[in-house]
Parts: sequence; structure tokens; C-alpha cells
Amino acid sequence: MRVRDHLAEVFDDALFAEAFPGRGAPAQSPALLALVTVLQFTENLTDRQAADAARDRLSWKYALGAELSDTGFDFCALSRFRSRLAGDGMERVLFDRLLEHCREAGLVKAGGKQRTDSTHVISAVRDLNRTELAGESVRAALEALAVAAPSWLAGVIDVAEFAERYGPRVDGWTMPSSKTKRERLAQIFGQDALVLCRAAWSDRAPAWIREIEAVALLRKVLVQTYTVRLDARGREVVSKRDADNDGVPPGSTRLASPYDPDARWSAKGDDLFWCGYKIHLTETCHAPAEAEAEAEAEACLRALAPNLITDVHTTDATVPDVKATEPIQKNLTEREVTPAEHYLDSGYPSADLITAAAGQGITMVTPLLGDHSPQARTAEGFDKSAFRIDWKARQVRCPEGSTSAGWYPVTQHGRDAIVIDFARADCRPCPSRDKCTSSVRGTRMLTLQPRELHERTATARAEQDTESWRAKYALRAGVEGTVNQALDVTGIRRARYRGLPKVRVQHAFSATALNVVRLDAWWTTNPLHKPRTSRLERLNCRLAS
Repeated sequence: MRVRDHLAEVFDDALFAEAFPGRGAPAQSPALLALVTVLQFTENLTDRQAADAARDRLSWKYALGAELSDTGFDFCALSRFRSRLAGDGMERVLFDRLLEHCREAGLVKAGGKQRTDSTHVISAVRDLNRTELAGESVRAALEALAVAAPSWLAGVIDVAEFAERYGPRVDGWTMPSSKTKRERLAQIFGQDALVLCRAAWSDRAPAWIREIEAVALLRKVLVQTYTVRLDARGREVVSKRDADNDGVPPGSTRLASPYDPDARWSAKGDDLFWCGYKIHLTETCHAPAEAEAEAEAEACLRALAPNLITDVHTTDATVPDVKATEPIQKNLTEREVTPAEHYLDSGYPSADLITAAAGQGITMVTPLLGDHSPQARTAEGFDKSAFRIDWKARQVRCPEGSTSAGWYPVTQHGRDAIVIDFARADCRPCPSRDKCTSSVRGTRMLTLQPRELHERTATARAEQDTESWRAKYALRAGVEGTVNQALDVTGIRRARYRGLPKVRVQHAFSATALNVVRLDAWWTTNPLHKPRTSRLERLNCRLAS
């Protein structure tokens, strides 16, 4: 009910006009469906439960502005609404509108502090091994072709044989226990996939057959899982790829299911393996009152604005956190909520990103990974910090006093770098050579970043070893509570839908629902709605600070 009282202007049909054609039968109000979806995620309801609540619950009727006698709508309307948003790239339209409303109300603004963290999201499909993936891909293609082109399919396969083999779903529990029989079954799956693909890509097949998603995915699975060779007798042999001899595709392109082409396998550490996606949540935050003595008096008189989610970014599971830093900060800048300080964990930064963010007025408060060279890992080794660099003279002096013999600007992995070389005449007789290098050449080489990046990295690493920096960085830990709230309230850890566009819709509405929950908590505890304090009480607050 408070959502309608405070946020009625946010839910406007005009926001979703681009997702609906100008002609045709009138559709259900998209603003109404958007509000129902937000309320659905605040209580983690299914579509059917949300439609029932919109029809039966008085509080929902009030929020929707519906008459008591209103019979509601069919729950399928919510699925069609999400498909429209995903198909037109409008996943974030409501989230951005609510963020804009909060910015206009002064609850969110540029500057200040924000923090980001990520968590894994499990896809809405079951986990498949390589053999199950091959068989289930054939089955998915057959099911699609049986609906779209039954006559064509009957002309290219033995329907009775394929129906017996692919009628029930392919499941590892029902496969033969013998390793030899399982390998033979995997070979049969590959042969059947090859038969279907050759028929679909033949000149006699209609072109639209190849455009069916399940058929296109079957072709990718065939290429990624099998090899086709000729034996000594000239016969064609289909066999599973061997990782060592034949190679397998990288995880970023390797399909994990024929029913979700965007889900990917990924791992974090030694214990966490999952198939699905990754979500990054960014929220505003405030330093503890004891860390900001100058704001104590104001804190006594008014409540701080609530911590609100300012960005939600969803990728497939294989994208590392460092690849998400720039898009997140770009989104914040475009929506005029750029933070002055951005708190992140060690997976997000790089020297390039820290420098680029500083150019936009963003200070990234994040630990840079340490020097992992063999010299840095040993207590007695000479790491890069032990060498003195003269950038003007383009020379480096080692701890024993020798000067570098070469200074070579290069490009490594698409980035500028500088390679430093020391002469053999200086390194081989050096008494500290064992502490400096173990190379066969017997000389030390250094690879440096350009001056600005090198100096910024060195400064950041030195700063993060201080107690004051650690106390400041402790503010980042609060985002773990936001991730936990997202799991408890909206069930964000598990994808409700299949495909990255629809998962992005889910996450955008989940973030919107969390903001609504937090706004509601702030509305009900806003001191402006309480009796004003006396002047004596205000003076006491200032004296206490």
C-alpha cells in the first residue's frame, strides 16, 4: 500500500511503449504487470501465486488501483510481459526509472560511497555430462523438428528407431554401467547428430530448418564434442574429443545444455562449481558514524538515506569480475550516480582500471593483488620493489648497484610494457644472484608497466598495508549482507528462466524489489514522521559528538 502512496508515478505505461506495437488488440497494462512483478519478487512468488494475490488480496488491489470486484488476469500474462522486455532489450527500464526517482528525491546522488560484489547464479536446467549433453541435444532437435517439419523429419531418419532411443530423456542413471557400452552409446549419439546435421544442411533441405534454435545448437554440440575421421579402410568414424589430443573449446564458448544456450560451467576456488551465470550488485553505503565525527551532529537530527542498489549487472559464469568493473562504472556514470569512492574486492581491479576510474573522478578502494613473482614469494628474494627506477634516464639500478643494460618498450597481450635487461657481466659474478634470478641465462629481466600505472600500483600496494586503509576498506564487507538479502527475499541464487536475456530481467526486477523493500523500511522509520526533538536535545547531540 505504501508503494502506491509513494511510487505511483514510477509505474507508468509510457515506460514500456517501445515493447508493444501501435496496432492490434489492447494488452494488459504493462505498468500493472510491472508492479505485480515487483511485488512478486518481494515475496518470491510464482507467476500463478502472484496472479492469485493480485485477484484476492486487498493490499495488492490497493497498490494496483483495482476495484474490489476486479477478476485479475491470467498468470500467463506475466510470462509474455517478461518475454517482451527481454526481446526488446528493456530489462532495466523499471529499475532505472526507480533509481531516477530516488535520485530526484535526493536519496541517491553522485559522489559518496558505493560498493560492489558478485555471486554465482545456478541455471534453470539440469547438469549434464558430455554424453548426456550429446544425447539430449539430439533429442531436443528431434522434438523441435517433429513440431516444425514432421514430414521432412520422417524422410531423413528412421522414426521408430529414433523414437525408441530418444523418447525418454537422456539420463546418466539409465545408461549402461559398463564403460565400453557407455562409450559405444556416446558414439551412437554422435552418429545420429551427424546424420541430422547433414540432412539439415543439405541442398535439398529448406533453409529455415537450419534456423531452428535446437538444430543450430545441435551442430555446435557436435563440433564441440566429436571428431569425424576416416579409418584405414576409408570408413567414417565418429568419436568423442579427447582433451589432450583433440582439444576442447574454452569454457566461455562451451555449451552446457541444449535448453539454455547461455549457461556456462565455471568454478571459484577448489570447492565451488556451478553451471549458470554471475550477478554483480552495486549499492550505496555510508561510513560508520564513529569514522566520520564531522557528521555526528547531523546524524542525530536526521536519518541517513537508505542503502539502495544502483546497478545490477549479469554475465555468464565464465566472465571474471575484472571484466565487469568498467561496464558497472559506465552504467553508474550514465545514470548520474557516479561514486566518489567505489569499494570492491580484489577480483575487480587492475592498474589500468584504477587509472581510468581516477580520470572519471572515481577512487577505487580495493586491494590490488600482490607481486606473485618467485622472488616476491621467497622471503629473501629481490622483487620489483627492490629495484630503483630512473624513468628519465630509462635505467634501473639493482640492489647490488648494477645498472640495467637494456630498456625495451614492447606490447604484451595488447598492452604497453617495458622489458628491462641486465648484462651477463654484472649478473653472473653477482654474490646475490641466487636471491635474484634462477634463469638459465643467469641474468635478471624485469617487466614493468608504463610509468603512471607502475607508480599508481606501487602506491596502492604500499597504502593497503596500513591500518588506516584496512579500517576504511572494512566498509566493503556490508555488501555481503545485500547479497544475502537478495538470496533470502528474491531467491536470486537460482535462475527462474532460461537464457541470459530473461535472467537479466529476473535480476533487474529482483534489484527493484530489494530497493522497494528498503524504501518501505525507510519510510516507516523516517524521523520526519516523528515528533521533533527539542533544542536542548539537539544541543546534547552536538556536545556528545
